[in-house]
Amino acid sequence: MKSNLKPQKALGQNFLIDKNIPDKIVKLSGINKSCVVLEIGPGLGALTVPLSDAAKHVIAVELDKNLVNELEEILSAYQNVTIVQGDILKLDISKLIKEHLHANCLHADVLHVCANLPYNITTPVITQLIETADFDFITVMIQKEVAQRICAKPGTVEYGAFSVFANYHTIPQILFDVPPECFNPRPKVTSSVVKMTIKKEKLLEPEDEKLFFRVVRAAFGQRRKTLVNALHAVFESTHSKEDITKAITNCGFDTRIRGERLNIDDFISLCNFL
Repeated sequence: MKSNLKPQKALGQNFLIDKNIPDKIVKLSGINKSCVVLEIGPGLGALTVPLSDAAKHVIAVELDKNLVNELEEILSAYQNVTIVQGDILKLDISKLIKEHLHANCLHADVLHVCANLPYNITTPVITQLIETADFDFITVMIQKEVAQRICAKPGTVEYGAFSVFANYHTIPQILFDVPPECFNPRPKVTSSVVKMTIKKEKLLEPEDEKLFFRVVRAAFGQRRKTLVNALHAVFESTHSKEDITKAITNCGFDTRIRGERLNIDDFISLCNFL
């Protein structure tokens, strides 16, 4: 069926028009009949159709009410698709998954997120999905720049607080890039497909996870400052500059080091000293 619906710029909609890309995403994601898949922003079903062919069941969450009606017609032949109209950022994802598993008498051996995410909600959606802690894998097509940040290594320009967050919770890898001409309308940037394998167990964990992420955010809050000064600017009410300096030197770092040089284990050690 050919749709007359136009992508809405206000909703960050860019419809996939290259049919090879969705098939490639599904294949490289590893989705199969053991998987229940959450898709976010299915649009006109370009990715939903191959997902439905590959997976046990697909729960597709679409914000645009006009697209929901269109999707229901496009996917009418599929019995393993549930379309939910709603804003993913406002939904209780755990509750949503459990309700639809129960309603469809399903058991999920593997819970997988697979989506072509709108650029304007990429970071909050990925954060929410990771923090939900229900999923085994997250495979998303996002802006290449964000994908590089997620997979960035210490000491690189792209490395930041979001890199540490993503790598603390997941093992991320960029699968492939997608050029602008694969979409309508064409975005001004290249996209990348990233697969994140959720870490069910961590070899090293901080004694206080909330403090850990406060330290990470503080370290990157003012990148040009040394780690001592960046942390002191945030923690001066609870930790003296001498305390912070001592913690940094006890971890074996030079007092002139910047936060961008520390890996996850370094941040954990520093947090535990603090």
